[in-house]
Amino acid sequence: MKKFSVVIAGGGSTYTPGIVMMLLDNLDRFPLRKLKLYDNDRERQAVLGEALDIVMKENAPDIEYSFTTDPEEAFTDIDFCFAHIRTGKYEMREKDEKIPLKHGVVGQETCGPGGIAYGMRSIGDMIELIDIMEKYSPDAWMLNYSNPAAIVAEACRVLRPNSKVLNICDMPVGTLRRMSHIIGIEPKDLEVRYFGLNHFGWWTSIKDKEGHEYLPQIRDYVAENGYLTQKEVDTQHTDASWQETHKKAKDLLAVDPRFLPNTYLKYYFYPDYVVEHSNPEFTRANEVIAGREKTVFSTARNIIERGTAEGCEFEMGAHAVFIVDLARAIAFNTHERMLLIVENNGAIANFDDDAMVEVPCIIGSDGPEPLSQGKIPEFQRALMYQQVTVEKLVVQAYIEGSYQKLWQALTLSKTVPSAKVAKEILDDLIEANKAYWPELH
Repeated sequence: MKKFSVVIAGGGSTYTPGIVMMLLDNLDRFPLRKLKLYDNDRERQAVLGEALDIVMKENAPDIEYSFTTDPEEAFTDIDFCFAHIRTGKYEMREKDEKIPLKHGVVGQETCGPGGIAYGMRSIGDMIELIDIMEKYSPDAWMLNYSNPAAIVAEACRVLRPNSKVLNICDMPVGTLRRMSHIIGIEPKDLEVRYFGLNHFGWWTSIKDKEGHEYLPQIRDYVAENGYLTQKEVDTQHTDASWQETHKKAKDLLAVDPRFLPNTYLKYYFYPDYVVEHSNPEFTRANEVIAGREKTVFSTARNIIERGTAEGCEFEMGAHAVFIVDLARAIAFNTHERMLLIVENNGAIANFDDDAMVEVPCIIGSDGPEPLSQGKIPEFQRALMYQQVTVEKLVVQAYIEGSYQKLWQALTLSKTVPSAKVAKEILDDLIEANKAYWPELH
């Protein structure tokens, strides 16, 4: 079996060790000859890089491993780039969440004003990454799961339409895993139909390989409990804020009981509830800094100090197996069926062709082929049109340096109550993002 060379862009991310452990666990399915980490933050990456050097030597000494801040070194002779970057790191995520909350508006990493701010920071770095990859390894594929995926995907469509970039999100993967716990069937044995935008969609069918439909059974469970399963409560592996999000799905389902909703819809359907239950002094960013950030980096320092990973290993990113499935689909033409963010082009019959939608695709060595989801109801279509227009305006604002268009994007967002509030938030976000955004006029 062919062996592959992979670079992980965002080597200093707290998700990187989990991805590496997952790759090591899947070497029989996706063999590696080289694994490289790349980041523009030398100090941060060095901690994880050194710890993972010990992990690699102990578990896969035959794989050539390195970490670097040099683009040429990182991207020369690669087959795949796995990209999970966070421009501005958690310091800026905290501002994305707290600035809107100060104005009584949802403060969230990927939705509403916070997502728009994060998107404006991410576009330039994503395009630069694509250009670097194409310069040093023109045949390589980028598998991008950086947030905010919807805005990043739209930027790729507009600015690099012919690049080999696949945009994917782990949220539907995680929710499907919860559904599988509800019905007692492995996710790999389930086939879904789904339509929407990233963090903004609905499941219309959940079948097993024999064609049995489980949507009614799952719907009955979600109507009572949301997506929260007893397994999560018992193991306590899920943060309190996520447990609350999974529970809230029952209220999302009530709005349209025909389909199973993506949990992120709570920010659009119940923004008043979200703000009411948010602490403007301690947001999700603070929860992550105090939780995952601390855990991952203390584990890394412990491994370095002890000189071995035995007895203090990183946790494997279990749901991150979808990245291997996607890479294998490209590498071995497996025709894997997965949800991807792709240009619509008729997949949703009554929606704009140039909209970046999230739908099931068959993936082979030529990339994704979206599967037709037919026509969608007008309620969902109207919501999606409003949201996709926000995403398009953000990308246009970035390209044109347009204050007007970014104000329009914020005004149009379902999370923002008025143009006045949108302008006040925008002015605060501009001040906070001076080092990252293009100048707006």
